[in-house]
Amino acid sequence: MKKNFFTEEYDVVVIGAGHAGIEAALASARIGCKTLLTTLSLENIAMMPCNPSIGGPAKGHLVREIDALGGQMGIAADRTCIQFRTLNVSKGIAVRALRAQADKKIYQAVMKEVVENTDNLDVKQVLIEKILVEDGRAAGVSTETGEIFRAKAVILASGTYLNGRIIIGETIYEGGPNGQRAAIKLSQSLIELGVRLMRFKTGTPARVDGRTVDFPKMELQSGDEPPQCFSFMTEEPVRNAVSCYLTYTNERTHEILRRNLHRAPMANGVIEGVGPRYCPSIESKIIRFPDKERHQLFLEPEGLRTQEYYVQGMSTSMPMDVQIEFLHTIPGLERAKIMRPGYAIEYDCLDPLQLKPTLEFKTIGGLFSAGQSNGTSGYEEAAAQGLMAGINAAMLVKGGEPLVLRRSEAYIGVLIDDLVTKGTNEPYRMMTARAEYRLLLRQDNADMRLTEHGRRVRLVDDARWEKFRSKKAEIEAASKILLETKLTPSAEINQRLQSIGIEEIKSSMPLSELFRRAGVRYEQLRKIFELPPISEESARQLETNFFYEGYIRKQSEEALKAERLEEKMIPEGIDYDEIINLRAEAREKLKEIRPRSIGQAGRISGVSPADVSVLIVFLERRRRLNE
Repeated sequence: MKKNFFTEEYDVVVIGAGHAGIEAALASARIGCKTLLTTLSLENIAMMPCNPSIGGPAKGHLVREIDALGGQMGIAADRTCIQFRTLNVSKGIAVRALRAQADKKIYQAVMKEVVENTDNLDVKQVLIEKILVEDGRAAGVSTETGEIFRAKAVILASGTYLNGRIIIGETIYEGGPNGQRAAIKLSQSLIELGVRLMRFKTGTPARVDGRTVDFPKMELQSGDEPPQCFSFMTEEPVRNAVSCYLTYTNERTHEILRRNLHRAPMANGVIEGVGPRYCPSIESKIIRFPDKERHQLFLEPEGLRTQEYYVQGMSTSMPMDVQIEFLHTIPGLERAKIMRPGYAIEYDCLDPLQLKPTLEFKTIGGLFSAGQSNGTSGYEEAAAQGLMAGINAAMLVKGGEPLVLRRSEAYIGVLIDDLVTKGTNEPYRMMTARAEYRLLLRQDNADMRLTEHGRRVRLVDDARWEKFRSKKAEIEAASKILLETKLTPSAEINQRLQSIGIEEIKSSMPLSELFRRAGVRYEQLRKIFELPPISEESARQLETNFFYEGYIRKQSEEALKAERLEEKMIPEGIDYDEIINLRAEAREKLKEIRPRSIGQAGRISGVSPADVSVLIVFLERRRRLNE
């Protein structure tokens, strides 16, 4: 029989060293908590088992927000990514997003170096089998080898390893991503603690040998010049070192897939978990879009020192003979050799409705959860949750005020609020359409929105804080000058404007009004009106603020109205059965989710505006009785 023995005591133990676990552990340790980061394998730290990229629509916003709060993902991406592209350039500024191809191995190495050299942070290769709970609170963890680590807070960041099952056609075995071990007993431990689990599924495409790819048959996808970066702290210019390529499936590809659908695990009942709607397998695309003649595929390099290419858009769990057959119908891949097969992975995750907005369990004090264990998909969503779980676990240990971001403050706020208020019945993916205040939550102003929060929780260091304050002061000073400088129509003024390609003015206006005209740049005006020099980043943000001023003001007013409802807090111990006029469905939902505010209550599915009104009246009467 295995002997359990006490090893060491920590403030915070983090289970899992993927993107959620890393941010959680770094945040906890940097805030000053003695922290243990555990992983099934030290080689798994920051592993990218799926696509070799960081960012993208809404995801790029998350990376910049993580950075503004003092997280690590943006810094690591700038150091290790090998191609940078801004997506949605033809669309509005609110939905533009940076996406970068990462060198997967170098990214892992950089993150591993960071965690191994962070004060207050220990890293250990061990399989966690059980979360220890005493008197309704997390008390530590026990391991496969019998070690017991006691802790004041535990963060579950297990990714897709919980009870993981790999599926490649008829080949099925227990395991985690990239052939790693699965965490089987930890799932059972959670069930014994009363945690509700769900079964989700995700997958990856095959990786092919670049030496066997006919790239001239594909469309070249180059990076931006000059490329942008993720981190507000990056000063060295980032670089584009590789290209990606675009190709397409065709009718021959689709015919092979249709002919073999009876062998597709997602169609024949082998796969039980719910897959991601917004990133379907290639066989799912054939079923869902039968009239579509072709589907895009992107060839993305996995690094500078490997020939592996990721075939983005071709996720599959079909048998290997089918994978090879349909791959060879695609232009440029007729001779391609598969280095790693595509596969599906089924895994356990918890219902996030069991969590508070701090990502702490409602029924188990000191136990937090972050990342794919909460039913999300994507590295960026995981890292964002990990950062917030790490901050709030540290605040709990140190007796500080928790950090909960509003929907009007950050995409991170939208992400977490969606999870804990609405739940998810499929792997959740962050999208710009989920945010009501997109114009307020742009990539460029993440530092202005969030750095002060990061400073309050002691995660933003002095260097970042001084850089933020300098930029803020620069923008405010330049804005003041532009608003106070009045232009009066005259031959001299109009001649100056025409000299830089700006149409003449016909009525008096503040200088700032010129930014309402498309394409007007601060640097142009500086040359003819003796404005102070400011950084390019500050100039772009200032131009955006003035160009969209009316829309920004409108969204800010809407956000202010919503925030008034967020400020109406609901007492934790409220008995919803006492509220007679609530509908039965609303009562059950409110009892299950236990919203922290009237605003959150109004976003719960099944709670109507009439129910919210009843709740407000009840709380007001209760307040008067207690006065």
